[in-house]
Amino acid sequence: MRIIADLHLHSKYSRATSPDMDVETLARWGKLKGINLIATGDFTHPGYFYELKSKLVSTGTGLFKLKDNSSDIFFLLSVEVSNVYSQAGKLRKIHTLLFVPTFEVAEKLNLKLSKLGKLTSDGRPTFGCPVKEIAQAALETSPDCMIIPAHAWTPWFSIFGSNSGFDSIEEAFGSYSKYIYAIETGLSSDPPMNWRVSGLDKVTLISNSDAHSASRLGREANVFDCQMDYYEIMKALKEKDKNKFLHTIEFFPEEGKYHFDGHRKCNLSYKPGQTKQVNSLCPVCGRKLTVGVLSRVDDLADRPDGFIPDGAIPYKNLIPLEEIIAEALGQSRDTKGVEREYLRLVGEFGSEFSILLDLPIFELEKTAAPKIAEGVRLMREGKVQIEPGYDGVFGKISLFGEEKKAVPIQQQDQLGLFG
Repeated sequence: MRIIADLHLHSKYSRATSPDMDVETLARWGKLKGINLIATGDFTHPGYFYELKSKLVSTGTGLFKLKDNSSDIFFLLSVEVSNVYSQAGKLRKIHTLLFVPTFEVAEKLNLKLSKLGKLTSDGRPTFGCPVKEIAQAALETSPDCMIIPAHAWTPWFSIFGSNSGFDSIEEAFGSYSKYIYAIETGLSSDPPMNWRVSGLDKVTLISNSDAHSASRLGREANVFDCQMDYYEIMKALKEKDKNKFLHTIEFFPEEGKYHFDGHRKCNLSYKPGQTKQVNSLCPVCGRKLTVGVLSRVDDLADRPDGFIPDGAIPYKNLIPLEEIIAEALGQSRDTKGVEREYLRLVGEFGSEFSILLDLPIFELEKTAAPKIAEGVRLMREGKVQIEPGYDGVFGKISLFGEEKKAVPIQQQDQLGLFG
């Protein structure tokens, strides 16, 4: 069966997160989006853990469903943890995803983690120990736990981040690096960028939304063809099985808020070469520029642009349907008009991903405004224009060229996606 999985998000118990981020709301939005496997997020938080146990029931396959049978959506127990510590004379800040298959394993792991840091202050707990100690705690709890570095290239709080990360998985996880089977690429990078680093050939690249509100669910995701089973999905990730892990769903990475280098306060964004010309300092105020994902990949890459390693998992760049509708209608994404049209189209065709991934354009043209159908077609062809994001500012994407934009970004079709 086709599984579309979003495996990284946060509950209402995390800071700066919508108060409606609970499993019932996630299930409703999962149906709208066409996502049938959703991470719970935040299982280490005592209040949320109690809520999860009261609302979810095990399917016996390492996954869960709502007890009231009100949804066909499956859930996977997950949490993102933060480690802030010094190593080799440098401050490190790392975010890591943990997946577990049962409440019993989660409870045992929570007990171990409670001895390393406070679990009640935030849905994403912070620890002062090295990240490899988190891996040790998880694997000692159960070999079925999965440890995945989150948004691996983000300047802050990531394994390869320019400000506080490492240059390799081995440097961060030491002897536990052999248990790191996957990394999350994050919104500001995509698989081709990661393929330039030969040290990542041994891991599987996954993509998730890192949503803090339910409407942002699925802005990145993973598509599997296997049983709806925790152990089968983890096995597909560990083995980088192209027959079971079909592709990832990606932002256009330029739209991510850390793709280019820059300084938000001074409205400056730079390509990697430009940053080196100014010695990574803002020419306006003299402060250090935030070195973004593209520059950081350049620093660690040992391959040219366009290199595709053997066994690479395919990918598809998508734009959220609400953004396409908003631009087609000339409205903001969060307006009532966009919401009405979004719900109408999703009701007509089943789900957002059905429209973005599967629906023939001529079928969409029968009921959608011509410009919306044209927007989906342009997106599938990769004919988009983007002002790349930088220093916490999301990139600005355009399908119709009505605003001054950067040169068009042509979607790579080296793996034969979109037929």
